Amino acid sequence: MRKMNCYLLTALLAMQAGIAAGDETQPLRFGVINQRSVALTAETWNPILIYVGNKIGRPLVLKMGKTAPETTAMTERGEHDLAYTNHMFTPQRDKLGYKVILRIEGEPIRGVIVVREDSPVRSLKQLKGQPVVFPSKEAAIGYQLPMDHLMKSGIEVQAVFAGNQEGAMSQLQFGKAAAAAVNQKLLDKYAAREGLRYRVLWTSAPYLDIPIMAHRSLSPKLVAAVREAFIGMDEDPEGRKALQASAAALGQQQLWSFIRAEDREYDNYRSLYKKASLKLD
Repeated sequence: MRKMNCYLLTALLAMQAGIAAGDETQPLRFGVINQRSVALTAETWNPILIYVGNKIGRPLVLKMGKTAPETTAMTERGEHDLAYTNHMFTPQRDKLGYKVILRIEGEPIRGVIVVREDSPVRSLKQLKGQPVVFPSKEAAIGYQLPMDHLMKSGIEVQAVFAGNQEGAMSQLQFGKAAAAAVNQKLLDKYAAREGLRYRVLWTSAPYLDIPIMAHRSLSPKLVAAVREAFIGMDEDPEGRKALQASAAALGQQQLWSFIRAEDREYDNYRSLYKKASLKLD
């Protein structure tokens, strides 16, 4: 907690310093979709944002709401200069000017519908009429994909929304829902950390992991500097320290590594939203 408070204070001081220095050093507002609690998200991302801000000579400040819908609404309103999100690929949001620039290296992500290991439920059909917890209506992998499959399969469930991915996992773990629809990669990490034993009923097709997107108002030169700073983190001693602090917050050994990504690589998300049975826009 003391370390987290230190990072929060450092980020706040950097923001205040940027405001005092004028437009060219105004903080870049960085949004992160709500997968975990706001406190854990801050502890995870602030070391990284402080490092990148120092490298580019302009502070990056975490800005997010209490829930995924609140954070996504901020992004829609243009309150984020940069955003770690996969919520901006709907037909309407795609027009708002956010473009993919980076992602965390690793395997694709999949949506899953799971039950506790001790659950009598063995098939999706048995979930008919049962409470199923989702992160939020904004979650592409945790709601759009699984709910679309349930609807097309004729399985009507009682949708419950937890506000974020780990909130949905927690509700499943403590028996507040018959099943949960979540991001499998996040579920695996949560289960290892919290001792959740589960059984998978359904798995989606793979999608690239959540990208970092930049708003069109940022200059190409600034976007290039941000990219370079993120990509070079694991080769810089100070960058590795920041990545280690982030990993420690999540209780994991493996460090994140950021790689360049292109907007067109996420066209399958756009296709998902266009073809889905339920619409956000």
